[in-house]
Amino acid sequence: MGLAEEKKQILPLSQNKTLFLKEFFRAPQSIGAIVPSSSILAREIVEMADVAESSVIVEYGAGTGVFTEEILRRKKPDAAFLAIESNPAMVQILRQRFPGLTILENSVEETPRLLRQFQFAHADSIVSGLPWSSFSDELQTHLLKATLRALRPGGVFATFAYLTGLALPAGTTFRRKIRRFFSEVSISPVIWQNLPPAIIYRCVK
Repeated sequence: MGLAEEKKQILPLSQNKTLFLKEFFRAPQSIGAIVPSSSILAREIVEMADVAESSVIVEYGAGTGVFTEEILRRKKPDAAFLAIESNPAMVQILRQRFPGLTILENSVEETPRLLRQFQFAHADSIVSGLPWSSFSDELQTHLLKATLRALRPGGVFATFAYLTGLALPAGTTFRRKIRRFFSEVSISPVIWQNLPPAIIYRCVK
């Protein structure tokens, strides 16, 4: 399916903020915020992840599709794109908004296996919407190791962190880990237009 066709099939985002809030109160450790990320954050993270130059793209925690929509706008027409989301309610929204897109109801720890399932050796770009500061030390390590296995050498992993979570123990632990696990880590300026304000980590394998 070409990019123009994918854009035509994107359905409008309507009551998804209500769903997002409901899911946050049901499982705050896996959602991480009371509203979806802003379109400004989406544009910045997709650009920092080198999506436009990538042939195989993976999205972690696609949620209601804010990053997903921007990835579809920016990716090459022939690029492969796998969106992973573990929350069934969010998966339903994603499948309504993006018919024809490969949306996998699964854990991101399965990313290396899922790539092999679709006959891809590695991903060039991984865009993450996961709330890393809500995760335990063990879970952070587990998911980051899966990310490294999934990425090709020189591939880019881009994720974000809210300013409110940077000083939390899990937030500082995550920052130390990505510097240890990846060959290069850069940090964006603060994106004040997001709620809450956020920064983006760009990590190169």
